[in-house]
Amino acid sequence: MKDGREIIIDTETTGLSADAGDRIVEIACIEIIDGILTNNVFHKYINPERDIPDSAFRVHGISFEMVAGEPKFHEIADELIAFIGASNIVAHNAEFDMRFINSELARCGRSQLSMDQVVDTLVLARRKFPGSSNSLDALCTRLGVDRSRRVTHGALIDAEILAEIYIELRGGRQRTLELSQNVEKVKNSKISNIMTERVVNIENTSETLLDKEHTEYLNKNVKNPIWFSYYDK
Repeated sequence: MKDGREIIIDTETTGLSADAGDRIVEIACIEIIDGILTNNVFHKYINPERDIPDSAFRVHGISFEMVAGEPKFHEIADELIAFIGASNIVAHNAEFDMRFINSELARCGRSQLSMDQVVDTLVLARRKFPGSSNSLDALCTRLGVDRSRRVTHGALIDAEILAEIYIELRGGRQRTLELSQNVEKVKNSKISNIMTERVVNIENTSETLLDKEHTEYLNKNVKNPIWFSYYDK
């Protein structure tokens, strides 16, 4: 870790396989320095330049119409690279996120990020809680992290939750949490009204149903995946 700086990362995508042409639709990065959250955040919705299947929409609630006017990945690539810098990257089920990020970077001719700078909180959690479920929701319950705002998957919300989980996995919560400012940025964005509407429409969908549908989708469409289940996220 360089100068105690780490970057919590989460993505939302059009599907489960970057190799098969799925793309990133949302990415969020949150800065931590010496185990303390700062207010330095990189968050973008992205035009994936392809359709967003209903199976993906059921997970994150982002439709193509919602991101059609957002920048394409190559337009935000340099800003993303500069934000991460030489810092360690922290992600949950990191293989999934890094495969997508590096696929996008390669597509626009940028150097890929090294897995050597990645800390996988799923691996950390499995070492600490062997034999238990270590999804974000399960870890929130186990570690006392509030997940009430996680109605659906969302890169910024999930990154904020992961930051709290990571701090707990490292041995203790920071003295002051100021994540509400980051949420306000999303509320003030032009996507926020649409995102609020889709939360109302999807909030009665049970977590169990989503898990079942995505497990069936994974079993049907992805053979011998090399990453952990998406629902470890």
